[in-house]
Amino acid sequence: MNMKNRGKSDMRLALVLLFPSVFLVLLLVAYPMISNIKISFFDLPINPRLDATFVGLKNYTDILTDVEFIKSLGITVLYMILAVAGSTALGLAVAIFFNRPFKFRKAARSLIILSYVTPSISLVFAWKYMFNNGYGVINHLGVDVFHLFDKAPLWFDNPVSSFILVVLFAIWRYFPYAFISFLAILQTVDSSLYEAAEIDGASTWEKFKNVTIPAIMPVLITIITLRSIWLFYMFTDVYLLTNKVNIIGIYLYETAFAFNDLGKAASISVILFIILSIVIIASRKRVKFNGNG
Repeated sequence: MNMKNRGKSDMRLALVLLFPSVFLVLLLVAYPMISNIKISFFDLPINPRLDATFVGLKNYTDILTDVEFIKSLGITVLYMILAVAGSTALGLAVAIFFNRPFKFRKAARSLIILSYVTPSISLVFAWKYMFNNGYGVINHLGVDVFHLFDKAPLWFDNPVSSFILVVLFAIWRYFPYAFISFLAILQTVDSSLYEAAEIDGASTWEKFKNVTIPAIMPVLITIITLRSIWLFYMFTDVYLLTNKVNIIGIYLYETAFAFNDLGKAASISVILFIILSIVIIASRKRVKFNGNG
């Protein structure tokens, strides 16, 4: 009897302690999500005094048949793939290089993660300063020093060069995250595995393929998944750098606040949520498969 009473008492205490967290999750996550789904079925005016008009699936059909949305989605996917691949590969290469003792390793490691901990606004304006056509160091080197260009290019006014620069910025900005994660897992790999592979006559590439890759695979999949999600929803970096790269975050922002079409904007976010949910579920299955393997 005492055990039953104690169990009920513990359950009540657990519910009391969990209530604030559950309440916050419902208030900050569940309610906005449900409200957003509801808005996506309406033509919602900006003026709160005007009534919303129910339009059913019209917002979804309009978005899915909008050429600009498809184009923006394609640019976003290409941006995400290039930035994730570049930052992951660079982070892994630097982590492998740092996975050995050498002089000033701690100082060099601190310099590498500097771009990741520095506020985005500072880095964005540093890049815009470097590529400025009047006094930027890149144009100074390209025009005055190496004579690569006849005149200073307007880097952020051209869609192609703007896209290349925002991808390079993302790679440089976010590769330290991959670097830190890979370095941590590489330091747990038993060095005897490399020694055994070397005795068997394995080349550097074979040791990397047969020892390093299997050891870092769970971390690799996690990094790719998380970084893909973050870059898929990217807005701030690209928006501050240029107005020539219309990724999905900027398209969503303009739909909501430039064209004041809140219903379509809500439907875009629901579509993106569905896409990312499918990606996350697929990646989790892949992680479980590799874990069982």
